[in-house]
Amino acid sequence: MKRMTRIPLAAIIAILALAASVAVYGVFQWAVNVKPERPPQIVVSIKATDQVVDFWKVLIDGVNDAASEFDAKVKVIGPPIEREIDVQIAQLEQAILDKPDAIVLAATDYNQLIPVSKRIVAAGIKLITVDSSINSDDALSFIATDNLAAGRKAGDELAKLFEGDSKVAIMSYIQGTSTQLEREQGVRQRLAEEGRFDVIGTYYSDGLVDKAYTITKQLLTEHPDLKGIIGLNEPSTVGVGFAIKEFGLGGQVKLVGFDSSIDEVKQLEEGIIQATIVQKPYNMGYLSVKTAIEAVNGKRIEKQIDTDSVVITKSNMYTEQNQKLLFPFVGK
Repeated sequence: MKRMTRIPLAAIIAILALAASVAVYGVFQWAVNVKPERPPQIVVSIKATDQVVDFWKVLIDGVNDAASEFDAKVKVIGPPIEREIDVQIAQLEQAILDKPDAIVLAATDYNQLIPVSKRIVAAGIKLITVDSSINSDDALSFIATDNLAAGRKAGDELAKLFEGDSKVAIMSYIQGTSTQLEREQGVRQRLAEEGRFDVIGTYYSDGLVDKAYTITKQLLTEHPDLKGIIGLNEPSTVGVGFAIKEFGLGGQVKLVGFDSSIDEVKQLEEGIIQATIVQKPYNMGYLSVKTAIEAVNGKRIEKQIDTDSVVITKSNMYTEQNQKLLFPFVGK
């Protein structure tokens, strides 16, 4: 009968520890290599899909880059034109039925989007707002320009252009959006501090170049002593610029605008626009998707993210940094 060899206890413990390590390592490798069942599903609802507005093109560019980087599936929706608030609401109702993980919303109206926003949250869908907020606390985060501060910048630029009492006007876009309300408030606050500006009114282009152009022609006809106009978004600014140029009043009727486009850059070079407040829509789009994914993954996110704005004039438009803001597609 053979005598059994006794294995020392220390050796047994070492063997068991090695086996456990191999098993844990195997499980870890499996966990690392196995991907989730599906990528995060995100719906991004912008204000207008048919209008040729560079702001939304650049924002969507940021959305798509973030989706690619973070392996998310993104669907962009929105009404054809910005004033079709009911269309955006109906699209969001359908999006709720599709049950995405998150919805990123650029609200066409500050108040009318509240009920559907509450239904989004009630359905267990993470809600992030971008560019334009809603009059409620339902969104987990808001990514945008500080529009009150941006409006004050526009008012400040206009104030620099005049001495003494001056009659001016504000060309806005969709009445009732948070961006419009805050920018106008900022403009009026800054001009009121001067105590020498007569703001004859706020006019609404509905985000349409042609409407801004038509309204401005009427203003220039009825108020020949009008000294300046502030355009609160890209189409409004461009439409005002076209009218000023047609009347041969470039440099006489001062124009301060918002955003950047090929038409705005041209008007800036021609001296039709004296200054424009340029936002960072690419950053908005990218950060909105990144933040939505973080929310879906249960990470802590900031309640508000300010993407900043920059004042660009003819004198500083050719700096490398400002050229990147004016021509965001360069190098992509």
